[in-house]
Amino acid sequence: MQKLIELGSDMASLWGEYWKSYLNGIANTLILALVATVIGCLIGFVCGILQTIPHSKSDPPVKRFFLALIRVIVRVYVEVFRGTPMILQAVFVYYALPYFTNNQVRFSNVWLAAIVVVSINTGAYMAESVRGGILSIDPGQTEGAKAIGMNHFQTMRYVILPQALRNIMPQIGNNFIINIKDTSVMFIIAFTEFFAVHRGAVGATYKYFPSATIEMIGYLCMTLTASFILRWVEKKMDGSDNYELVKEDQLVLTSGTYNHPQKGSPFDEKSKEYRERLEQELKHGRNRGER
Repeated sequence: MQKLIELGSDMASLWGEYWKSYLNGIANTLILALVATVIGCLIGFVCGILQTIPHSKSDPPVKRFFLALIRVIVRVYVEVFRGTPMILQAVFVYYALPYFTNNQVRFSNVWLAAIVVVSINTGAYMAESVRGGILSIDPGQTEGAKAIGMNHFQTMRYVILPQALRNIMPQIGNNFIINIKDTSVMFIIAFTEFFAVHRGAVGATYKYFPSATIEMIGYLCMTLTASFILRWVEKKMDGSDNYELVKEDQLVLTSGTYNHPQKGSPFDEKSKEYRERLEQELKHGRNRGER
C-alpha cells in the first residue's frame, strides 16, 4: 500500500512538472496516427484496385506486361514493409537520403519524415485488406456492372468499393489503433511524440516506472476513445435498424401492369377481367368434379 501511495505521489509530481509536454506528445501522436492512417488507406485502395485489374490471355502483350509489372511492384512493396519493423523503416527512410546523396538531400521537416514512414507502412497492410475486401464482394455484381457498360474503374468506384469499404472498416480501425501505439518508435528520428516525452522526463528525473505508468494510462485512453468512435462510425454506416420494405417496383409498374381508370388491370382483384377469369376457372372445376 505504501508503494502505491509513493507511486501516486511520483506520478502527480511528474504530471505537475511535465503535463504540458505530455499533452503535446499526445496531440502529436494522435495527429500523426490519423494523417498517416488516411494516407495509408488511400495507398492501400490504389494498390488493391491495381491488383484486381482483370486480365486474360487474349489481352495485348503490352497490357499483360504492364499489369504483371504492377503486380510485382505492389507485391514487393507489401512484403518489404510488412516484413520489417517500423523503427528500421524510419531509419532507412530518414537517413538513406543524406547517406546516398552525401548530405545534399535530406528531410528538412521531421513531421514529413514521420508521416511518410507511418503512411507507407500502413499502406502495405491496407493493400492486402482492400484486396480481400474487393474479393469478398459477389462476382455477380461485377458482371452486372460490366453488362451495363461500366469499365473496371467505374465498377470499383460505384459498385465494389462502397461495399468493400464497409467490410474493411474494422481493419481500418485496427490500423489506426496500431498506429497510435507504433508511433512510439518515431523517437528514433527525433519526432516528439508521447513516448519521446516519457524518455525526456525519465532522463531528467530518473522516475522511470511512474512515467511509464502515465504513458500506459495515456495510450489506453487514446485507444479506447478511438475504438468507441470507430464503432459508432460503423453503426452509422450500417444505417437504421427500422426500415420499410418497398412493396411496389416503379419500374415494373411502368412496363404494362398499371391500372386502367375503369377496367383496372388483369392482375388486379377488383378488375372485371380478373373476376371473369376466376369464375370460369371455378366453373370448370365444378364440371370436372361432377364428371
